[in-house]
Amino acid sequence: MELKGKKVGFVLTGSFCTFSKTIPKMKELIQREAEVIPIMSFNSYNMDTKFGKAKDFIDKIEEITGNKIIHTIKDAEPIGPKKMTDVMIVAPCSRKYNGKIGL
Repeated sequence: MELKGKKVGFVLTGSFCTFSKTIPKMKELIQREAEVIPIMSFNSYNMDTKFGKAKDFIDKIEEITGNKIIHTIKDAEPIGPKKMTDVMIVAPCSRKYNGKIGL
């Protein structure tokens, strides 16, 4: 798939144990010349866990992508209506979430 010039919304949910595996995927997308728009749920943006401090993840993601993380409902609301992304990645996408959206 050609990603050059595509805007990829990359959503990190509260499965903190996967952050170390998903953040390198952002780098891969950028290497393929996609623009990555980082989006984090409230908990993933605010909670420190045994897997790391939220601030450390935030700093790393913003450094990698060159974009500020969208992390509030107010800031996320325009994503769809304004067609801010070409594709969205939800990582991780649990079976429960996947079942809710009918994939």
